[in-house]
Amino acid sequence: QIQRALRSLTIPLERLHIMKGHMMRDMCKGLSRQTHTQAKVRMLPTYICSTPNGTEKGNFLVVELCQSQVRTLLVTLYGDGNLSPQMMYKIFDIPEGITQGEGEALFDFIAQCVSQFLADTTSSDTSSSEERLPLGFVFPFSCRQTQLDKAELLSWSKGFSCSGVVGKDVVQLLQSAINKQELSRVDVVALMNDTVGTMMTCSTEGRPCEVAVVADKGSNCCFMAEAHLVEMAEETSGRMCVNTEWGCFGDDGTLSDIVTPFDESVDEESPNPGEKRFEKMVGSLYLGEIVRHALITLTAEKALFTGSSADVLKEKGVLTTQQVLQIINNEEGTSEVKRTLETLGLQPSERDCGRVQQICRAVVSRAATLYATGLAAILSYMCQSRELEQLMVNVGVEGELYQGYTRFKEILQSVSKLLAPECMATLLPSKDGSGRGAAMVTAVALRLAAQRRVVNEVLAPLRLSRADLEQVQALMRREMELGLGRETNATASVRMLPTFVCNTPDGTERGDFLALDLGGTNFRVLVVRVTQEGISMASEIYIIPTAIMQGTGEALFDHIIECIMDFQLKQNLTTDILPLGFTFSFPCQQVGLDKALLLTWTKGFSASGCVGEDVVHLLREAAQRKQHLGLKVVALVNDTVGTMMSCGYDDPKCEIGLIVGTGTNACYMEETRNVGTVEGEQGRMCINMEWGAFGDNGCLDHIFTHFDRIVDANTINPGKQRFEKLISGMYLGEIVRHILLVLRERDLLFQGKPCPKLETKDIFKTKFLSTIELSNGLALRQIRAILQELELDASFEDSMLLREVCQAVSLRAAQLCAAGLAAVVEKMRENRGLDQLTVTVGVDGTLYKLHPCFSDNLQKTLQDLAPNCKVSFLLSEDGSGKGAALVAAVACRSASPG
Repeated sequence: QIQRALRSLTIPLERLHIMKGHMMRDMCKGLSRQTHTQAKVRMLPTYICSTPNGTEKGNFLVVELCQSQVRTLLVTLYGDGNLSPQMMYKIFDIPEGITQGEGEALFDFIAQCVSQFLADTTSSDTSSSEERLPLGFVFPFSCRQTQLDKAELLSWSKGFSCSGVVGKDVVQLLQSAINKQELSRVDVVALMNDTVGTMMTCSTEGRPCEVAVVADKGSNCCFMAEAHLVEMAEETSGRMCVNTEWGCFGDDGTLSDIVTPFDESVDEESPNPGEKRFEKMVGSLYLGEIVRHALITLTAEKALFTGSSADVLKEKGVLTTQQVLQIINNEEGTSEVKRTLETLGLQPSERDCGRVQQICRAVVSRAATLYATGLAAILSYMCQSRELEQLMVNVGVEGELYQGYTRFKEILQSVSKLLAPECMATLLPSKDGSGRGAAMVTAVALRLAAQRRVVNEVLAPLRLSRADLEQVQALMRREMELGLGRETNATASVRMLPTFVCNTPDGTERGDFLALDLGGTNFRVLVVRVTQEGISMASEIYIIPTAIMQGTGEALFDHIIECIMDFQLKQNLTTDILPLGFTFSFPCQQVGLDKALLLTWTKGFSASGCVGEDVVHLLREAAQRKQHLGLKVVALVNDTVGTMMSCGYDDPKCEIGLIVGTGTNACYMEETRNVGTVEGEQGRMCINMEWGAFGDNGCLDHIFTHFDRIVDANTINPGKQRFEKLISGMYLGEIVRHILLVLRERDLLFQGKPCPKLETKDIFKTKFLSTIELSNGLALRQIRAILQELELDASFEDSMLLREVCQAVSLRAAQLCAAGLAAVVEKMRENRGLDQLTVTVGVDGTLYKLHPCFSDNLQKTLQDLAPNCKVSFLLSEDGSGKGAALVAAVACRSASPG
């Protein structure tokens, strides 16, 4: 019988693995908005989003409502890693009748305790001080918490049944009672339970604690979960402490195969049969009772106390958990067992003592093993949700069982390691989780609130209101009109250059076309075949040596013609005379579709004899010198127009081109009658806006921040391309870098430590923004990797703040781009006298294509600013190659008879 009882109290390892899986599934149910109400592991959000970092300092009040007492504390933190807090406390007994009386009377009593405590512990000078005194409220009842300082009581327990409190915000009730005591400087800033306090008190500088286990009369665990997984809360970034309330695990029957008849008896005698099944197997309130029922059963089976009466065991509560712990902690002989049993009025034999000790050890060891299984479920869940191969974490532990059972820590550590080998947990003993820990919660809340105010102050200039964006839209529209006007074009910041492209593809284009794409040290030659089935292309990349880039214009264009001839030879096109579209990505004044004057070289080119000349004419002259008579240049375009044309082939509604990459620009189809810089009234013409220079006349100065001005001043063209410097990929990383430097100076990043590498210009790449914003809610390994590359030792909070900065900068860029586009589409709609415009934007550029949020933010803002325009976006494929060929194809189609 003894062996059978011991076997029933021993759970095989494979069954523990199954139980761990059940708990992890129930945790996921508890976190999900859809299944939260069905879950037994409730996973309640606490709205605590950070652990102490050791810098917290100040005076903090704590009020803890206990079963028959109110405990008040004054905790002073010195910002020394929380290693030596000063604590004063006082305990007040709750008068009879208050716990079942009116709720107002209970909270008035708590407030009186606070008033009396402050009168006893603070000097008259201090008590009359205007300094605010934040208070943390430890309230050990089931609440629906919606903020750190807002929680509605769901139900009373533990003998409390005060009227008028259920469904009310208990923080507000306490604050109102405190105000009645004329304690105007006391603010209730946080409500929590003791489990959360346990986790917080174990966190010190350089050693955050992210899990807490309470092994006491009751049982619970909390941990720092990824906030986006806590669907019952609104928070979506960073982490949030979740109070698991795991005591109810198994109430749905998942533990029925390991529940013993002894557990069933304990459950039946409890005030809440069928509830809190896990807690009733592990809580110190119940372990003595489990042992008592096991001894009753074994006595009835004549396996114990055969020569004497054991009726005393039938009395509930006669054997306490404290006595059970004394029995098993005494490893040397059975004298302690004999003494304890005789105290109860039993007359045990030596054999009885040995067997009772075995049963006690089995019950308590099972409890420790079940705690370890629950902890393993928490650890594995954290590891998986953070996408880590290995989790290293500190676990705060507190409670009667942890302190009273000498082997508890060993079992908790070894069994959790067996069940979660990918996790390495360090157990830390908690000191006064409900007191000192509550002060920590309050201190962290105030630290975060203070940091939030400064962060908001730093980022506020980058956060644009709808009115700001409407103003940018109106300014863009004004500058567009000035750029189109014959008299005002020369002084307009948006140049609105005519391209002499008067049609977009209509799908009837056919034939073979050459394209030339010159925009840097590499250039491409392409042949583009347009058939009824679609477009096919072949291309080759050629290098322009530095000596040619910086030599004479003749040598440069001769080299280009040689490359074209080489390409035609390889493609068997030497006898064909093919129309050529030329993408020339340098500043030009275009005076015809095939005539453009070079204004200046950029990108390292300085070939002589070219500036002010028609680049198409220079190309034709080189062809003559090389006796290449088959060259027929029909159009010169920039990449923005090419983007619109390449998308226009797939979508006839595409009448806008947009580039958002290293630089930014836009073009669109304007009514020719509105283009004052060219002759003609009929039809439409594509206008190359050159909108990167929008604001160069000072009209956007109110949008420019301190960071933008620094970035602009350190470019090769200060005061130029100002709109581009707010939007394009070449500059966003620099804007972020300068914001980070300010945040570090204000001790909001990297704990204010020097970051020499961050001082380096262009060290923070714009591609980092894409990586950082892509890591939404995950373990943020990508952010850590980037920061390590910059030789920065970042905490989790640093990583979250870095992402917030990147989001602010990229969102502003997308919104400003949308404001510019809104001006374009609204002008097109008004030009055409439409109530609703339907149009497609052909778009290219690495920022638009690769950034995870830019395109969504752009489209949402555009829809908001131009509600009468239905705008679609189409990604361009090779605007500078395929697009240039299509400009040539449309030009040939338009020139052909019929």
